[in-house]
Amino acid sequence: MRKDGRLSTIRDCGSCLSRRGFLAGCVGCAGAGTSLGGVIFGSQNTPRRLRLHVLFALHAPVQETPDWPNVGFDFRPVMQRIQSELQRSCPQYDFMFSTADGPEAAAGIIEGSRPDSVDGYIVYQMNCWNRVVQSCAATGKPTLYLDFQYGGSGGFLVYTSSFLRTGSPNVGFVASSEFEDHVAAVQCFEVIQRGGSPAEFTAATERVRRERTPGPGNLAARSDEVAVLPPDEWRKRFREAKILAVGGEETPLGEAIEQELGIAVIPMGFEELNEAWKNADKDQAAEIADRWQEAASKVEGVSREELENSAAMYLAEKAVLEKHDANAITVNCLGGFYGGHIHAYPCLGFHELNNEGLVGGCECDVRSAATMVVFTTLTQGRPGYISDPVVDTSKRQIIYAHCVASNRPFGPAGAANEFEILTHSEDRQGAAVRSLFPAGYMLTTVELGPDRKQILLHQAKSVGNSLDDRACRTKLCAEPIGDIEKLFTEWDAWGWHRVTYFGDLKESVYALADTLGWRVVEEA
Repeated sequence: MRKDGRLSTIRDCGSCLSRRGFLAGCVGCAGAGTSLGGVIFGSQNTPRRLRLHVLFALHAPVQETPDWPNVGFDFRPVMQRIQSELQRSCPQYDFMFSTADGPEAAAGIIEGSRPDSVDGYIVYQMNCWNRVVQSCAATGKPTLYLDFQYGGSGGFLVYTSSFLRTGSPNVGFVASSEFEDHVAAVQCFEVIQRGGSPAEFTAATERVRRERTPGPGNLAARSDEVAVLPPDEWRKRFREAKILAVGGEETPLGEAIEQELGIAVIPMGFEELNEAWKNADKDQAAEIADRWQEAASKVEGVSREELENSAAMYLAEKAVLEKHDANAITVNCLGGFYGGHIHAYPCLGFHELNNEGLVGGCECDVRSAATMVVFTTLTQGRPGYISDPVVDTSKRQIIYAHCVASNRPFGPAGAANEFEILTHSEDRQGAAVRSLFPAGYMLTTVELGPDRKQILLHQAKSVGNSLDDRACRTKLCAEPIGDIEKLFTEWDAWGWHRVTYFGDLKESVYALADTLGWRVVEEA
């Protein structure tokens, strides 16, 4: 019985399974087999055990570089637990286990393990961008793709949507924090045991995934009226807006933003921001650090010196905005910090700017920064929240994760929520923000595509915050409105970032698109 009260039987993968009762093992011998009467047989004419190769896609067993889940993360106990649980829960299969950091390693492992004797592959995406699953899928063998959440979720979403877009017939996938959901999908290899095709295996995993996803909860949201500017006013405001792209270059996207929306995108080097940081008033920075320290519900792992350093970066951001008469800044923060071009993360500064009704955008992502400019203007100051989302079907949730977030989601004059000051998660350095957003509100998540004249849209209801130590500090949990399965389809075309606003802005999104002559793409 599932937590939502529904039986978790799997009618498409051999015998029926409960959450705790799994199929018994098949008696047989390993080795080359043939299909006869819909069942794979071994050389002694008895059903043979399937051989499944599990590949963990990661940088290294102990992570040495800053990335999700975080530097220093030890994958070894995680992989050992997965190995033990798979062998315990699926005794009818023979498993092999390997690690691979990319396509070359994956290809070598596949070739070295005699692919003709392997019946299928299971790939765990442990870090985000290790391209391992593609090599397994290219064999044509049935491939099950699994997300190690808050570790490999970015690559998992982008690569999964690419498989869906190209119609890869042999790749099934699961995005769930419940290991029992992984096991239920692994049991679908019984389709292959019975002589079924990879496409039939993939269809079975989809049925299992849908069956084990809870139905919609109570999606009624708390009252939250949003005052939206009329079109003639926001058009004027757009033409007055400027985005400073620090560490960025001129791109066709920047040109499209200016041409379609009238928002100027100004690339600039790190030098100007760094010089402003050096020249920031130390006493003023100390006063800001005092205010942050008093307002935060917790300051952990961040020294007083680092707080003042971050406050000086906030003053530098304000200084370059005023110098260029701009209202938005986005910084190539990781490249600047790791390259020694800047000496403080901009995270707390962005937090402060967004609380003030200005725009501080992460990672020199001008698409998301332009999205923030547009909808912060439309809503008369509500801050956008750039995130790296994670999808968890076991909870029917999308989790919006990042280390920068406002704590005034209803605008500068609106209510403030609790926030904490912690290190930047991926490298455990600097200072960043965990904003504990309020539950029960309608959220509107968007991305603008001026280069394609589209607006990407989905909505969700906020349900809480995850405090998981892996991945980014702020993790706003929400239940999507609509079809959660559809949420797997657009990441390869739009990238991982999304921008989330508190408030029901769907009508405003469509009105904006109509005025601009654009199309709305609903991804849920």
